[in-house]
Amino acid sequence: MLDSSPLGMVTNPKTISAECQECKVWLDTLPLKGYEVVLPEIADYEVRRELLRAGKVAGIRRLDQIKAAITYLPITTEAILLAAQLSAQARRVGKPTADPKALDGEVILAAQAILVASERNEVIVATTNVSHLSQFIDAREWRLI
Repeated sequence: MLDSSPLGMVTNPKTISAECQECKVWLDTLPLKGYEVVLPEIADYEVRRELLRAGKVAGIRRLDQIKAAITYLPITTEAILLAAQLSAQARRVGKPTADPKALDGEVILAAQAILVASERNEVIVATTNVSHLSQFIDAREWRLI
């Protein structure tokens, strides 16, 4: 499952950094390694809103291509309810993943991943922010997947 950080790297067509190029190659090779790549709706939202704000039409086109090529996971009521529980639990133990007034995309993504895992699927979230997500689900730095 992709979070917004690697997704942002592969949708930015003007970024020619070595890291972005490496991430693009990594994403393209995942199916060859037997992984099913899943795009959670919350990751699409987080990347899309920034591409729209910046007027990056080519990036939006790339995001749409990725969305069409891999499994897209819509946000459900069940995921939102679970995300609220996860957020409350994390705040109670002093490990919040976002400002109390923010829409916490990470817990929504974690909830989506937990629900997919509950259907007896192995789920790994590809991210650059392992510390926040790993309190809920198996999250790994994208290069290590």
